[in-house]
Amino acid sequence: MKKKLIAALVIAMTMGIFAGCGGEEDPASPVATLNPSPVIIDEPASSEESAEESAEESPAPVEENHENMYRSELTNEWIDESLQNQRPIAVMVDNEKTALPHYGLTEADVVYEIMNSTANGRITRFMAIVKDWGSITQFGSIRSARPTNFMLAPEWNAVLCHDGGPFYINDWAKKSYSANFSGGFARFENGKAAEFTEYLTYDTYTNTTKNKTYDGLEKRFANSHYTTEYNDYYEGPHFKFAESEIDFSDRGDAIDATDIQLPFSHNKSMLKYNAETGTYDYYEYGAAHLDPLHDNAQLTFENVLLQDTTFSQLDENGYLIYNAIDRGRDGYYITNGKAIEVTWEKTTENGITVFYDKKTGKEIEINTGKTYISLIPSDSWNDIIIK
Repeated sequence: MKKKLIAALVIAMTMGIFAGCGGEEDPASPVATLNPSPVIIDEPASSEESAEESAEESPAPVEENHENMYRSELTNEWIDESLQNQRPIAVMVDNEKTALPHYGLTEADVVYEIMNSTANGRITRFMAIVKDWGSITQFGSIRSARPTNFMLAPEWNAVLCHDGGPFYINDWAKKSYSANFSGGFARFENGKAAEFTEYLTYDTYTNTTKNKTYDGLEKRFANSHYTTEYNDYYEGPHFKFAESEIDFSDRGDAIDATDIQLPFSHNKSMLKYNAETGTYDYYEYGAAHLDPLHDNAQLTFENVLLQDTTFSQLDENGYLIYNAIDRGRDGYYITNGKAIEVTWEKTTENGITVFYDKKTGKEIEINTGKTYISLIPSDSWNDIIIK
């Protein structure tokens, strides 16, 4: 740093000049004396010196260590490489209000919300896709499956975990690509009716009240003919993930999407954009969806995919099957507060549903993170509110 010394003589001379300007010298004025110590004045540093100082003061960015990790094919997030070949599970979760709160749902990588019946205000049910199921301690509560679930779970080569279902699922469960565990899951005492007490676990669970032991996923796999790893029916990664963050701020055809109200009258499900987290928080029954197993964390998603889907009612009891094998139907991809129109297609029973940008015709890329998918009945597609 350069310094400049200013002699005290300069100060004395300056004082003399000021006195001369006032006329004759006043004999009573004190005599100025020289200050033997120099006055040190800092000069501004050169730009080169400033850059050198900034480089010294600013620590180098710390690189994340991804050793022994890989990017998940479900979320594109970094996870332990020991999971790379492990197939996911697809868990049927009861979405009746009595079943709340749901335990462990924030552990899911992808969550489907699907109309479960045309009765009861078109009540919905969740199907949660979970990659790291070895960490599950309590997930659910578990409920029955429908034929549509036997078309969607194989897209992920996932083992469907459910508690039975109507006879309409029987032929689907026999398909060569199909894998499922039905019933016999752990029963937790929660003061509710029996149908709301069944939960998925990884380890063996003992209900001390009933003095009964239930096998967890570890033993269920070991005692089955299912492999824990991807098999020959695996269709490959489900999504294309973007290398950089997508926000659609530069797209004139994108619409604002900070409040999404879905046309399910029973639970009135909705997604609200959280600007602080950059994700969509899930709400139903007029309240935030919280996970008591994880400090009441809210269920939230980076990506939202909505599909306009026709369905066929199977009987007067409300049982139905979605026509999930279709092409050219409308949809929305929603992320970072914006939505774009897409189309989707699924060409085979266990084939992957692919989404295309309606404007460009190209397969979409999505952001890293968790994804919410809902098959919206075509007769209520226009009732979706996005604003």
